[in-house]
Amino acid sequence: MSETTHDGTVAVTAAPPPAEGLAAAELAARHGLSVSGARPSLVEYIRQLWGRRHFILAFSQAKLTAQYSQAKLGQLWQVATPLLNAAVYYFIFGLILKASRGMSHDVYIPFLVTGVFVFTFTQSSIMSGVRAISGNLGLVRALHFPRASLPISFSLQQLQQLLFSMVVMFVVTIGFGSYPSLSWLLIVPVLTLQFLFNTGLALIVARMGAKTPDLAQLMPFILRTWMYTSGVMFSIHKMLEGRSEWVVRLLQANPAAIYMDLMRFALIDGYGAENLPPHVWAMALFWAVAVFAGGFVYFWKAEERYGRG
Repeated sequence: MSETTHDGTVAVTAAPPPAEGLAAAELAARHGLSVSGARPSLVEYIRQLWGRRHFILAFSQAKLTAQYSQAKLGQLWQVATPLLNAAVYYFIFGLILKASRGMSHDVYIPFLVTGVFVFTFTQSSIMSGVRAISGNLGLVRALHFPRASLPISFSLQQLQQLLFSMVVMFVVTIGFGSYPSLSWLLIVPVLTLQFLFNTGLALIVARMGAKTPDLAQLMPFILRTWMYTSGVMFSIHKMLEGRSEWVVRLLQANPAAIYMDLMRFALIDGYGAENLPPHVWAMALFWAVAVFAGGFVYFWKAEERYGRG
């Protein structure tokens, strides 16, 4: 900008700078630009996830294949690991501590094997979820995709692993006298609800683990405590017989115990409805929906922060 002074000379002065932030925002809006990495709306986020469904499935299958690629027995470890755990627990709790508490040998062994396999499904989903972001920072920083794809794919990987392992569960159950019946159809809704519950937990710990990687070191101790209070090796109903009713109901409301007991009820002839808490299906549905929905929203709220800092 120029102006003439009183002595006839021309002075040039700079115009005041425009408000740069405002000008940049107006320019971006005019050309349809948006902030890089900004969190989309919840509905848009769900739409993006659905668009990545093939990636989620393929990623889970690749992880499952690679999990034991360095081991000589390969995929057999998917079945051997929980079976070996069940054998150890049977020796300690079944033979030494007599935790069967009134259950016959033909009921207790399928009871224990089912509990170990079903709890391992939840345990593995959480352990995979806690490292879903922190353990894949290269992928998170290199590509743009909804980050919830990672914990969901890890939960799907554990579901596929359980489906392979269920062949052994069926063999053990049949071997001890519980043959296929209509109650086995209950396996489908039980696994569906447990998968939703596990995925919700995986989303929660994935966000927590992204901020605090040390959580992965603490999680095994938390899960071990949870296992010992969930009735994996013993029946809560029988072990606490004669104790205060509210204590029994509180432990039976534990979601891990609920999904294990429903699976045992479906598979084992000698494990009747008297071992289940009241309104067990309502509680199973509540835990699945509440944890999945809450975990999904909790993870989505930090979407723009994953892989940064």
